[in-house]
Amino acid sequence: MFSAADHEFMARALRLAELGLFSTTPNPRVGCVIVKGGRVVGEGWHQRAGEAHAEIHALQAAGAAARGATVYVTLEPCSHHGRTPPCCDALVAAGVVRVVAAMQDPNPQVAGEGLACLRNAGVDVACGLLESEAQALNVGFVARMTRGRPWLRMKLAASLDGKTALENGVSQWITGAAARQDGHRWRARACALLTGIGTVRDDDPQLNVRGVDTSRQPLKVVVDSRLELPLDAKILRAGGVLVAAAVEDTARITALRAQGAEVILLPGPGDKVDLSALMHALGQRGINEVHAEAGFKLNGSLLRAGLVDELLLYLAPCLLGDTARGMFNLPALESLEGKRRLKIDDARMLGADLRLTARFS
Repeated sequence: MFSAADHEFMARALRLAELGLFSTTPNPRVGCVIVKGGRVVGEGWHQRAGEAHAEIHALQAAGAAARGATVYVTLEPCSHHGRTPPCCDALVAAGVVRVVAAMQDPNPQVAGEGLACLRNAGVDVACGLLESEAQALNVGFVARMTRGRPWLRMKLAASLDGKTALENGVSQWITGAAARQDGHRWRARACALLTGIGTVRDDDPQLNVRGVDTSRQPLKVVVDSRLELPLDAKILRAGGVLVAAAVEDTARITALRAQGAEVILLPGPGDKVDLSALMHALGQRGINEVHAEAGFKLNGSLLRAGLVDELLLYLAPCLLGDTARGMFNLPALESLEGKRRLKIDDARMLGADLRLTARFS
């Protein structure tokens, strides 16, 4: 169905889409290549929400050469009026004769209607080329559109014996500089960074993106059931903080808001934050990917709630011993049948450390 040239041009469109990795939220990352006579005549990518989509940038670059051309786009062209007009209408008006999409748009406002619009206008349409690659690029957008909550990626830095901090809470630094810098690149692609009050007390993190060329900082989310966040915490200094609490304390809420934080109450059992409700609340805010960097208690709670989609695990060549803190606070198993299975997607060395990415199977 698809030729070698089709694969080549779609791969190029995917590389263009990656240029928006840090900037397009809440929109998907999309690239577009326009080809005529075997030659690229226009290309573009979606750069940030509210601005022109990838197809529009590519059409502007192609100009009159778009008439009679083939368009390769990593996501089905939109068919609805949002902040910008429908891309399918622009493609039809430009006179393209063929559109190859990597995947259908999971947005219910589109969901096949963009492709149908093109077919009804006489454009030859094909979909599904390098679909898995396109879905991986927009895993958070797909998750939010199909289930109403973001993709949750949990980052851990641990010793080879699975310890993330000493018994006294000290954890800086278990891994080396290369692993820490890689972690910032993963932070940069996220829409929100999630941590717990325990990590804020132990480490006083800034929880921002550093050393990465990015035009935005993700939202910082602190799970703080009893509103114990210190008013002088570093995380509050640059703003953009959402505090999720379980108990209403008017004085503390007023004080945190005076520091620029937003506070939401999501009470759950045991005066804890309802983590599932938090994830859905983030989804309603247009958050596609959540990057969690927390302690073993919150990590365990997120796992028990079935909210973790992916692990980003950095393993350092060292041992911290039995009394050090582990990765997850989980109940003891009575048999191995209860073990949580993972599929390792990638393994690579970063300096002296090993990075694994894994998803629950």
